[in-house]
Amino acid sequence: MRVNHSKLKELLSEDAFIISNHARRRMFQRNISTEDIVEVIIQGQIIEDYPDDEPCPSALLFAYCEDKPCHVVVAECEDHIRIITVYVPENDKWIDHIFRRDQK
Repeated sequence: MRVNHSKLKELLSEDAFIISNHARRRMFQRNISTEDIVEVIIQGQIIEDYPDDEPCPSALLFAYCEDKPCHVVVAECEDHIRIITVYVPENDKWIDHIFRRDQK
């Protein structure tokens, strides 16, 4: 099953989201706020899907937050969203922050 962006927004509006400990550490290290994560989920686009992830399908979302690119990996579980990690995409790994560069 693929992540449904509309369902993510619905769960977010219900405050039905959990930020993993890993994501919290990365938020602190990378100066990314909860508001930034919310903005990415609401305004962003899904750029990669991971439908076979367990226990819930997940996806990589991209948007700009305060003029900086931001990636958020989220899992869409039955009754909540789990924020898995957050980061600023590196130019040597991404083209226009959306397409993965060939890593040879």
